[in-house]
Amino acid sequence: MRWKIWLSVSVLIVAGVIYWQVDKRLNAPLRPSGPEAQAMLAETLQAQNEQSYFVPTTPVVTPNTSASPKQVFFGDLHVHTRLSFDAYLFGTRLDPDTAYRIAKGEPAAVITGEPIQLHRPLDFVALTDHAEGFGLHQACSRDQLSEQAADTCQDFEEPSIAFFLRLRNSGEQRPPKRDLSIYDDSNDVVQEMAAATWQEIVAAADRHNEPGVFTTFAGYEYSPPLADTGKHHRNVIFRSSVTPDHAVSAYDADSEIDLWKQLAATCTGECEFLTIPHNPNKSWGLAFASETIDGVPYTEQDWALRTQHEPIVEMFQIKGNSECSSAFGASDEECDFEQFLPPCEPGQSTLCIFPTSMVRDGLKRGLALESELGFNPMRFGLIGSTDTHNANPGDAEEWDYRGASGYATSPARRRLSSGRGGSRSALERNPGGLAAVWAEENTRDALFDAMQRREVYATSGTRIRLRTAVSLVPETEAVMQGSALPDDWPNDGMPMGSALTAQAGLAPILSIWAVQDPMHAALAKVQVVKGWVDHDGVLQEEVVDVACAGSGDLGEFGQCRADWPTPAQDCRWDTALGQREFKVSWRDPSYDASLNTFYYVRVLQIPTCRWSTYDSLRLGIEPPADLPTHVQEMAWASPTWIKPD
Repeated sequence: MRWKIWLSVSVLIVAGVIYWQVDKRLNAPLRPSGPEAQAMLAETLQAQNEQSYFVPTTPVVTPNTSASPKQVFFGDLHVHTRLSFDAYLFGTRLDPDTAYRIAKGEPAAVITGEPIQLHRPLDFVALTDHAEGFGLHQACSRDQLSEQAADTCQDFEEPSIAFFLRLRNSGEQRPPKRDLSIYDDSNDVVQEMAAATWQEIVAAADRHNEPGVFTTFAGYEYSPPLADTGKHHRNVIFRSSVTPDHAVSAYDADSEIDLWKQLAATCTGECEFLTIPHNPNKSWGLAFASETIDGVPYTEQDWALRTQHEPIVEMFQIKGNSECSSAFGASDEECDFEQFLPPCEPGQSTLCIFPTSMVRDGLKRGLALESELGFNPMRFGLIGSTDTHNANPGDAEEWDYRGASGYATSPARRRLSSGRGGSRSALERNPGGLAAVWAEENTRDALFDAMQRREVYATSGTRIRLRTAVSLVPETEAVMQGSALPDDWPNDGMPMGSALTAQAGLAPILSIWAVQDPMHAALAKVQVVKGWVDHDGVLQEEVVDVACAGSGDLGEFGQCRADWPTPAQDCRWDTALGQREFKVSWRDPSYDASLNTFYYVRVLQIPTCRWSTYDSLRLGIEPPADLPTHVQEMAWASPTWIKPD
């Protein structure tokens, strides 16, 4: 009998200890607080050796001398500041004005004290805070709050893990429900507070816009929830400061179709907008599917709305590369670049890649849809951006990466230890990419027009200059693969993002100009990615190496070399390797004018160190064994389409 009593008491004690430990952990602050925690943080930062690795010299900016009237401008169209509730929860306190100053080159620091500063300022930026959080700061700043609202605001200011999990779980409900406990008011007052936040954002963009020097766009992110933190979000960018009175959020629009319709209804007169989806890789197959987030099939009118309002897709950012997956017919190893999600297994619905998750598959689906609809609703250009939640636009250099979520990913020791016994998301993220735009001048109108005509390209964070054009020439005209372009090119041809109609007796010539980032490593090769619908209606793709660094010759199997030396121990790359510039033309030897086809160009650099290797050098430890130590940075041109006559 005594042993039963002893066992019962022991079980209660153990259960109590477990409950106490779990409760203690759940109610622990997300951010370190108190003198002891701050002292430990200071000691950790002091241990980071910022002189342990090579940093290239910032190049002198030279004026444009191109024969073309267009220039390339680099920017970031996906940035979060303290106005995004998730950024605020993890400690970001930098406001929109500070974010704009960072984009112009001013120094700052993340909440832990790690420094952030662009080595080169951006040309343009859009701050895209989550519209679903607009009004929260206004609600909590009032003098008189109910006890429930005050408690919620305190949790918002000093969040615990339990509070974060509660918000995350409630954020996976469809349709989303606004937590009104923080407002103590009617829905009309809530809308007024949200509208006030939006007007602050528009005003900040106007304060920092300098036509010809630095361009800002008023924008925000529409963020409907998906299970397991999936993304079917869209950044909404406006041409000018003429905008709707309020930002259409997931509380207003249940799906992307509703978003476009409500924006079209409220953005009238001189107001113009476009939307940019991001993270197709984490959309759980929705990105290029034929149905909405709520499973409603697209109608022909819905496809037309998408064609009208969504000219570009954000293909590369901190949460990964959304170009292609080797699990769905892509044979090129470059598809593995910054892509960690596995292909979906039978019955799996989240945390994996579907055939309709990736950009290349979406482009091919667009060709098939064109035969059904008479138009291609997936004729989109490609850009990169960061999706930083540290209010540091365009801070995409591997050696300068400080994470993207305040205390959650800073300092270096926290970034590298995030995968131990828990989520690996911080380790599998990257510094993000940049959006490159070819335009006549650095102004809102010129850049917005270029985005609408898809004369844009994506980079994985470096500033590779890339330009392409397609011309239709007589089939009898001899053009050698890889032949050099004239010095004054580009002077003819249709630029990236264009759509052409095939003509009898004519064949396309693809002209390619790529120049290395003057602050980064040289280029390794140029590739052309081709997609088409064959005569049996089957979607096909092919990746072709068209120009190689070094000897410049294609190998035995028609491919460039893949065995580039890795950088030195301090991450210094060999400046004798690679090629500074490619300027070549290429003719498709298997072109068939009767087939619907697209082409886009991809450029790769020689290998350089990944951010996790730089962090390992900071800490004097070995890089994580299960992560790549080096990467080959890339740039992807927007496609050109050629449809049968």
